[in-house]
Amino acid sequence: MGIAFTFPGQGSQAVGMGRDLADAFPEARDVFHEVDDALEQKLSSIMWEGPEDELTLTANAQPALMAVSIAAMRVMEKGGLSLKDKVSCVAGHSLGEYSALCAAGMFSLADTARLLRIRGNAMQAAVPVGEGAMAAIIGLEAADVEEICKAAAGSGVCQIANDNGGGQLVISGAKAAVEQAAAFATEKGAKRAIMLPVSAPFHSALMKPAADAMREALADVKKNAPVVPVVANVTVSSLSDPEEIAERLVEQVTGRVRWRETVGWFGENGVDTLYEIGSGKVLSGLARRINRDLKAVPVNTPADIETAMAALV
Repeated sequence: MGIAFTFPGQGSQAVGMGRDLADAFPEARDVFHEVDDALEQKLSSIMWEGPEDELTLTANAQPALMAVSIAAMRVMEKGGLSLKDKVSCVAGHSLGEYSALCAAGMFSLADTARLLRIRGNAMQAAVPVGEGAMAAIIGLEAADVEEICKAAAGSGVCQIANDNGGGQLVISGAKAAVEQAAAFATEKGAKRAIMLPVSAPFHSALMKPAADAMREALADVKKNAPVVPVVANVTVSSLSDPEEIAERLVEQVTGRVRWRETVGWFGENGVDTLYEIGSGKVLSGLARRINRDLKAVPVNTPADIETAMAALV
C-alpha cells in the first residue's frame, strides 16, 4: 500500500481553523506560537477569531494554512508517526507545496512561515488591484480551455492557472482577457464560467515580480534534503534535490498547478491512499473525482488524527 500526504492551498481557510488542535494538543499550540513569533504577529488570533476578511488576505492565509497542516503533522509525529517510514511522497496545492516541504524537513517551520509571508506579499504587490483576474471554468477539457486562452490572449495575458481535475480549471491573467475567455468558454459549452473574487491573477505570467522575489528569498534560506520526495506542481515529477525543488517553487509562482496530473501520478506510481493534512477537504474531494480507486482521507480535527493514527502507526 502506497501512501502520500497532501497539503491544501488557498481557499481552504476558515475562521476557527486549528483551534481544536491547539486546545487538545500542546504540540499544536507550540506550532502556532512559533509561527506567531516568526512573523512577529498574532496570526493565531486572526485564525481563531477573525475577522474573515483579514484571514483571507493572501499574506495571512498562506502561512495560516501551513500552520494548521504542520500542527496536525507534529501531533501525529508525537504519536509515533515517521513520515520517512510510512509515506512514499508528499505534495501540496500551490502554497501547500511549502507545507509539504516543511513537513518533509526541507524548511524549518519559522522559515516556511516567513517564506509564505514574502510570497503572499509579493503576489499581492505584483499587479495593481483591478488589473488582473481569475475565473473558474467548469465542464470543459484542458485542451479546450487552452484554445480559449489563446483566443483571448489578444486582450492580454491569459493562461490556465490550476488544472484541478474533475472538469474544473482556473484561468488567470489580465482582467479583459480573462473576461473574454470566460465568455468564450460559455459559448464553447462550459457548464459554468465564474469570475473569482481574488485579489490578484495568481499563477500567471503577470506574477513574474513575485517569482523574482521568491528566487531571492529561496536563495537565502537553509534547505535540507526532504525525508521523502515531493511531487512538484509544475513538473508532476518526484524531486528530492533541494536546489531543484527551490527552482520549481520559483516557476510555480507564474506556472500551472497541475493537480489533475499529480493525482494521476499517484495512481501510476503505486499510491492508493491520500491523507489530506490540514484545513478543509478540498483535495480529498478532487482526488475522488479524478480517480475513484484512490482512498482520500482528510485529517484536520483531533478525531481525524485519532482515526488516521490507528491506520498509520
